[in-house]
Amino acid sequence: MLRFALVPLVLLLAACSPDEDTRDEIKFSGNTMGTTYHVRVIKGDNPMVGTKLQQAINNSLRATNQSLSNWLPTSEVEEFNKSTSTEWTPVSADFSDIMQSSLSLHEMSGGRFDVTLAPLIDLWGFGPSEDVPDEPSLEAINEALNAVGMTTMLEFETNPPALRKVNPDTTVNLSAIAKGFGVDKIAQTLEANGFNEYLVEIGGDLFAKGMNSKGTPWVVGIEKPDPTQRVLQRVIRVENLGMATSGDYRNYKEVNGQRFSHIIDPVTGRPINHTLASVTVLAESAALADGLATAIYAMGPEKGMELAERENLPVYMIVRSGDGFIEKASNAFQKLEARQDQPQG
Repeated sequence: MLRFALVPLVLLLAACSPDEDTRDEIKFSGNTMGTTYHVRVIKGDNPMVGTKLQQAINNSLRATNQSLSNWLPTSEVEEFNKSTSTEWTPVSADFSDIMQSSLSLHEMSGGRFDVTLAPLIDLWGFGPSEDVPDEPSLEAINEALNAVGMTTMLEFETNPPALRKVNPDTTVNLSAIAKGFGVDKIAQTLEANGFNEYLVEIGGDLFAKGMNSKGTPWVVGIEKPDPTQRVLQRVIRVENLGMATSGDYRNYKEVNGQRFSHIIDPVTGRPINHTLASVTVLAESAALADGLATAIYAMGPEKGMELAERENLPVYMIVRSGDGFIEKASNAFQKLEARQDQPQG
């Protein structure tokens, strides 16, 4: 079974609790997609009780997992992966939506975002296989690359939604975007039930809307990329945006003193090798932030920042420099923070 292996958990939620309760807040948490979820909702005057809302959230997560989870052997994506057919396979609306988003990210990133990387992830020891070499041979990498390629190994149609394998060995791993997609589905569930102020988080990917129980923006911490401790590098306010962070400092391996990231370059078939320790992206949805964080991280600090500036994306990077780190922020990120710092009223 394929496992979510691409995006590490690098966000620390720091939604502040007020000294005096000014607005009622409902909290939910649980397990999903091989990680955990947390939901904080401002109740307002909504008469819906917590147990019914919890059930609605669970139903949303169950449906998302049944369609997109690589952790669930019976999910739609895993049934597609197990098949060796090269005929067109009808897919659900959710599967179609996430594939459209993934293809857009693939094009935007020059191919660095790719959902067909599972053979390489497994080969380098970051997948389900246990009996793998410390460093695979060039022949093994090239063999795995034969089944990799979003636009060469897969064909996709939207009307009606359908997916087809060009290579029967090709598989789809949605780990770099599915958690964000799940966040958005929970947000849609909350909205459908009349709640419009909330913070939803799955495995570090989140979406925040409205204000917290204190009547101020939701506050989120970005973790310092230090594998020996958990401390905050920066705290920011998130308003009506999705947010995700990607990095390699908690999911990597070392072989003979050489560090190998769990994020694989689909062009070379090898782990990425650059100085970018982590990247945080804010976007209109959690799914877009999730996918962009992985794509920009795979591109590295220079090309990643070029993409951020070209697409006017709020992006914050922590880059290795000698024995320490330096911070880099896109113009859109700087403008976002400056706007938030302006006096209200």
